[in-house]
Formats: sequence, C-alpha cells, structure tokens
Amino acid sequence: MSAVMPEAAASPEAIAISAVIPCLDEERTIGACVHKARQAIAEMGIEGEVVVVDNGSTDRSAEIARESGARVVVQEMKGYGAALQRGIEAARGRIVVIGDGDDSYDWSAIAPFVRKLEEGYDLVVGNRFRGGILPGAMPPLHRYLGNPVLSAITRLAFGVKLGDVHCGMRAFTKSAFDRMRTSTRGMEFATEMVANAARHGLLITEVPTRLYPDKRDRPPHLRSFRDGWRHLRFILTYAPDYLYLGPGIAMLAAGLLLQLLLAAGPVRIGGMYFGIHYVALGAMLALAGFNVVNLGVLAKAFIAQRYRAVKSRTVDFVTRRFTLEGGLIAGAVLMGVGLLTDAVILVNWLQSPGRSMEDTVHLAFVATTMVVLGLNLVFSSFLLAMVVSVQGEGTQTD
Repeated sequence: MSAVMPEAAASPEAIAISAVIPCLDEERTIGACVHKARQAIAEMGIEGEVVVVDNGSTDRSAEIARESGARVVVQEMKGYGAALQRGIEAARGRIVVIGDGDDSYDWSAIAPFVRKLEEGYDLVVGNRFRGGILPGAMPPLHRYLGNPVLSAITRLAFGVKLGDVHCGMRAFTKSAFDRMRTSTRGMEFATEMVANAARHGLLITEVPTRLYPDKRDRPPHLRSFRDGWRHLRFILTYAPDYLYLGPGIAMLAAGLLLQLLLAAGPVRIGGMYFGIHYVALGAMLALAGFNVVNLGVLAKAFIAQRYRAVKSRTVDFVTRRFTLEGGLIAGAVLMGVGLLTDAVILVNWLQSPGRSMEDTVHLAFVATTMVVLGLNLVFSSFLLAMVVSVQGEGTQTD
C-alpha cells in the first residue's frame, strides 16, 4: 500500500519521495500539478508528499495547493533557486522531484525519473528535445539558440553529457543534493545544480520528457536575456580554464613570441612590415596574459576551497611546486635582466652622442616588459603563497 501524505498528516519522519513545486501566482494550474504528482506517487506504490513553495503569490495559489493535498511552505526571498532551495530543505523524501507549477511538465510522468535513481544515479535531468516540445511550448529563440548554445557550453565547461541542461523537471536523492552545495537564487540554479553534481563526481543521466504549452494567464517569470546571461555568467565564473587560463596562456604566449621575434628590430614577411607597433602589441598581450593566468590560478584555488571534494590538477601542481622564495627569485631575475638590458642600451647611447635610439627601441620595449612582468611576479607570489598556505591547511583538515 502507498500513501500520499496531505499537509495535515505531515510528520518529521523521512518518507520515500517528495515532489517539490515552486509557485508564484499559479492559481490556474497549481491544483492540477499537485493532483498529478499525488496520483503518480500513489501509482508507484510508495509513500510520498507534495511540497509547494509559495514564493510571494498574490492570488489563491497557496490556498488551492493546500486544498489539493499539498504541504505549503513559504519562501519570502524571491527567485527560482531560492524557492527550490527552501522546498528541498523542507522535503522529507529520500528522493526529490522538482518541476514547474504552470502545468508545462507532466507531473504524472515522474516514474522514469525515480527508476533511474533506483538504478544508482544521483541526478536525473529531463530532456525536452528528446521527449518532444509541443507547438507553442518553447519560444523559438530558446529552442534553437539559447538552450542549445548554453547546454553546449555547459557540457564543454563541466564535462556533463546532457542534451538539455536547463530542463526544469529533474530528480535527485536528498543526500546527493546536500553534496551539491547550491547557493544561487535565480534561474541559474538549474545550471549550478548540474555543475556542482559534475564537480563532485555524482552520477548524472537524463530521460526524455515532454514539454507542453503552459496554462498561465500571466506573463512568464522567465526573462530571456536576463536569465540567459545569469546562466552564462555562472558557467564562466565557475569554469576558470575557459575564462582565464586558456585565453591568458594564449595571450602570454603570443605576446612573448612577438617580442622574441622583433627584439632585434623590424621584420618584413612577404608584404607585411612588423615594426614597433607589433612590439607594443606583444608587450600588451604578454602583460595582460600573465595577469589573466594569475587570476585563473586564484579562481581555481577558490573553487578548490569551496568544493573540497573536487580535485584540480592546476591547484595540486601549484600547491606542490610553488614556493614564495622561488617566485621572488624568478621575479627578481626577470627584473634584473630587464634593467640590465635597459642599462646597457642607455650606456651605449651616452657613449655615442647624437646617435639615434631608433635601432634599440625594440629591445628596450622587450626589456621594459621583462621588468614589469618580474614586478608582477614578485607581488603576485605573496598572494599566491597565502593561497597555497590556506589550501594546504584545508587539505590537512580534510
């Protein structure tokens, strides 16, 4: 026998499954969603509950949800992620299924999600592109551009094999969610959940799910460009290899190569003349690249501190190999070579009154770049040493 517990019968004891539905002015549809979820749980023959999170509704949503048999909790802090976080914390089920309350997802079809969790997966995400998107259910901009592009970037950045990263219908175990350590409050919560699950090595899979036109009589809560940017911002912020290290190393290498090739003077290749402007470009690229790489290492160290279970080869390498003394010596050598080169150029010029410095300006640019790089390395070494020290303490604590 199964039991779907209404609000009045709620007890603090754990149960098998909780269906969590965020709700903001969904009085037209929330009752149907609750009914379908309760019916699905009953048909699976397990004990469960439906939790509706009232996120500031001004209509009868909460009242209708209670009348339909849901347990209603309140989240005053606005936001999709904030509402789900509150509902998941309140859920008593070992398994949690989440989905929207506008009747765009079929709450009666949650059994495939639960079966995947019973097979051993930690997170199961719906795939609307495989399950079917009914006419009018998703704006063309989202269907053909936004969702595919953001999903592809997420796959690349976090190594997940999901075709529809932003599907709102998903299921997971409560213990797996605790390991995800989510914190975002907006629509980017969906991306954060997948990214953090991947970082912690959780088993992720997907199942086809159908998307229907919602039944609302109000404007959608989703804002295409604002929420799309929030997803992209999260991905880039927590993928330092692609935001910092990749571009930074490329800029640093290109800048140093330009400086090396042009240190002795202008070079003509075919019909192209590479003169002082390219030396200046090389200096800019080298300095910018060095600083971006520095930021990337610090970002990866921060992520490693936040997600202790996540292993970073970059952070491990820096922790094992970097020393403050080594950084200071390397910086001092760069500065010394640069200053010595500038001094030689100056002495030669002073010994030849009236001589133009045009033939040495390329080398002077390279020398100055070395001085600035060395200076940056000296100061960044102190900050990096502090990060390495904190990282080492965290490792010992673990």
